[in-house]
Amino acid sequence: MEELNKKMAAPAADFDWDSYAKGDVMTSEAKAELTAKYDNTLNQVKDKEVVMGTIISMNKREVVVNIGFKSDGIIPMSEFRYNPDLKIGDKVEVFIENQEDKKGQLLLSHKAARTSRSWDRVNEALESEEIVKGFVKCRTKGGMIVDIFGIEAFLPGSQIDVKPIRDYDVFVNKTMEFKVVKINQEFKNVVVSHKALIEAELELQKKEIIGKLEKGQVLEGIVKNITSYGVFIDLGGVDGLIHITDLSWGRVNHPEEIVTLDQKINVVILDFDDEKKRIALGLKQLTPHPWDALDANLKVGDKVKGKVVVMADYGAFIEVIPGVEGLIHVSEMSWSQHLRSAQDFLKVGNEVEAVILTLDRDERKMSLGIKQLKSDPWENIDTKYAVGSKHTAKVRNFTNFGVFVEIEEGIDGLIHISDLSWTKKIKHPSEFTQIGSEIEVVVLEIDKDNRRLSLGHKQLEENPWDVFETIFTPDSIHEGTIIEMLDKGAVVALPYGVEGFATPKHLVKEDGTTAKMDEKLNFKVIEFNKDSKRIILSHSRIHEDAAKTAAPAVESASEAAPKKAAKKAAVKEETPAMEKTTLGDIQSLSDLKDQMVAKATKKMIEKEEAKNAEEKPAKKATKKVAAKDEEEKPAKKTAAKKATKKDAE
Repeated sequence: MEELNKKMAAPAADFDWDSYAKGDVMTSEAKAELTAKYDNTLNQVKDKEVVMGTIISMNKREVVVNIGFKSDGIIPMSEFRYNPDLKIGDKVEVFIENQEDKKGQLLLSHKAARTSRSWDRVNEALESEEIVKGFVKCRTKGGMIVDIFGIEAFLPGSQIDVKPIRDYDVFVNKTMEFKVVKINQEFKNVVVSHKALIEAELELQKKEIIGKLEKGQVLEGIVKNITSYGVFIDLGGVDGLIHITDLSWGRVNHPEEIVTLDQKINVVILDFDDEKKRIALGLKQLTPHPWDALDANLKVGDKVKGKVVVMADYGAFIEVIPGVEGLIHVSEMSWSQHLRSAQDFLKVGNEVEAVILTLDRDERKMSLGIKQLKSDPWENIDTKYAVGSKHTAKVRNFTNFGVFVEIEEGIDGLIHISDLSWTKKIKHPSEFTQIGSEIEVVVLEIDKDNRRLSLGHKQLEENPWDVFETIFTPDSIHEGTIIEMLDKGAVVALPYGVEGFATPKHLVKEDGTTAKMDEKLNFKVIEFNKDSKRIILSHSRIHEDAAKTAAPAVESASEAAPKKAAKKAAVKEETPAMEKTTLGDIQSLSDLKDQMVAKATKKMIEKEEAKNAEEKPAKKATKKVAAKDEEEKPAKKTAAKKATKKDAE
């Protein structure tokens, strides 16, 4: 027993007392075996390498990932925000930044791992039409920025959903599924779409829904979008359009007057297209047509009230009841023949009363009039505007041949250009009056059937040509001023506002020159025509007649000698020709010469007196001339008797 105890107490020959002192009790064989097992368990990794890891722990801030290395790596949770469904046990890609830092910690990055392979994965997703997950980072102009495999991709606003998006912010910080639709290899731009995924699902739904549709079917839908031309309705996977004209039987300026967004309404199917997947819907068709509800007792001639809903140049549309409209043509707005724009009478929104002119219930048309509410002014035109009556009118329009005026609303008339003035020669009415101004008129003629009045302005005064006939007698001399030079002569302004005309040969002055514009000269009247209101003048005739008057009286006697000789020859045929001129004949010629000289002298005196008394009335001057002619008559008779007596002797 003692021997056995001694054997057991004896130290082992191969015991490593140095290792024991250090605390290492493993044998070299066990250590080698353990090292081999350790090396076989751990992965051999390298820096800057992407490997797969397993999430073994996570909290709000960090994610612990085991890659089979001697230590685990810690990655910030922010790198996994694109994947809100992350959980323990998920396999993730990590990038080995450093196997061991100063603290002996393994440094990993999930973001770097995604970035290193992201471009290849994005291109693969485009080719294979793979559905990928992305994180909506923020909003940008025209759409959203989405994180796809660590690459910032663009999501257009039109590709977010099949229906228009009113609030983009609700998608920020959300993870959604996308389809890569476009890649710009040169600029590394990526465009994704969420709408493409929805459309693929809806396409199947549309085929199923459209296959069950029938015209006239009533469905419930939700207002999805409102435009200026109509309303889009979601029928539960397929959209239909209510055109603005099918919203209401009445006039609609904008669909927002009838419906609102997200409103549930019943609609009726009007038409649909299987190929283009278009569905036409109606809302007004769910209610009876307003024309069917129109009072059956209404007839032509009845008065109705309504509201102006539409204005046009040719008339106004009046809504009698919602959905029932009548047209008031501009010609039915006033009795005036001077047609104007309908806007001059009515405005949109005006409440008016009108008379029914035509009513066609089958065609659903109605014409109205408002001028019929007033009596026709032409009914009593003969008494109110009798021929010869004087009135004040307003100038409405000009033509080359006259002036159109309006005495009152509905009563228009024409003043012919020849009835504007007795004295002035008017080439165009604008020389006499202006549009919009008032003018005094007298009624000349009434054409009740054609609703025409012939009016005059000059007839308000007496015809001055009756007086001018006594003033501007032939051979009378008057002072005038040349106011217009023409190829055929000159227009001369005479006293009392009358004008005359002188041809070029009658404008030659005594010194041989021709009269010029604005020159004031004496003119002799050589022709006066009251009917055509024409006065022909001559300046040359004045000095020509004076020259003839001053010529020797012998010349006048020689012209008269043959006549006297013929008379004497009849009495005394036997008397020789040399004895025809007697002393009595010579005395008679002398007396006649004296009379002609006296008459010429008197005319010259009268001219001087006329110049000094131009301001005196023309009638007085005419009377003086007539009185002087009466005074000369006895003298002329006496001279004639003497001449006859001497001839007899």
